[in-house]
Amino acid sequence: MTPVSPALNRPRSRTRTGLATLGVALLVALTGCGGDAAGQSGDTLRDQDLVFENALTVCSDMPYEPFEYLENGQPTGFDIDLVRPIAEKLDVQLDVIDVTFDDITSGTVLNEGQCDLAVSAITISGERARVLDFSSPYFASKQALVAPQSSGLSSLEALAGQRVGVQADTTGETFLRDFAPQGTKIVPFGDAAELTSALTDGGIEAAIFDNTVSNKIVEDNPGMSVMKEFDTGEQYGMAVQKDGNIPLLRTINDVLAELRANGEYDKIYKKYF
Repeated sequence: MTPVSPALNRPRSRTRTGLATLGVALLVALTGCGGDAAGQSGDTLRDQDLVFENALTVCSDMPYEPFEYLENGQPTGFDIDLVRPIAEKLDVQLDVIDVTFDDITSGTVLNEGQCDLAVSAITISGERARVLDFSSPYFASKQALVAPQSSGLSSLEALAGQRVGVQADTTGETFLRDFAPQGTKIVPFGDAAELTSALTDGGIEAAIFDNTVSNKIVEDNPGMSVMKEFDTGEQYGMAVQKDGNIPLLRTINDVLAELRANGEYDKIYKKYF
């Protein structure tokens, strides 16, 4: 078991992904990054390719349960369990640090050498791929409409005239602004915790979340229900510095492929979903 360093909680702010730019061609190109990490054109991952010697430094924005969060003071979650085998493959320690989501998607933390790899339920998009190199997709996500069970708000059309909360600058906000009926009052919040509180306190009538976290919100708040899911074609990917660490990217893709082939991915998935 590789040791994991504790992370500090910071406000969450997810950046607009631009759903329209996510296409099949992009995913095919990303998937093509796989292969032997020590194989082609001398692309061998050496100690000097890592920010710190003998450590894989991973940036993540917590909490975002069940993907990344603290448990007994230690980072855990679906994403963390997926990067742990990458550190093991490299025979180095896993070091997880907490950063803002905007600093990940802008490329800042990777380009400034704060971390080797970023994982934080990051939707792959053309906009983000201009500043980050993405791994092969490892998770498919949808958007979910959450509201009180008795509200009857089970369709986009029903949202006309309603106050509907979103997390600011996310795919959920993009989706709602693109497809909500005229008269829908879209209310942005800084993070998922603020959005959930507004929904449960009655400050808004409904909210849009990633469906990967909506079930946990409903579980923790009796009376709330996932009223409708919307297939937006989103895929999550891990990220490295743009044009900065192809050997590490190859290793990531190799490990993700191995986890799927040997059944470990399914075990990790069932642990959290």
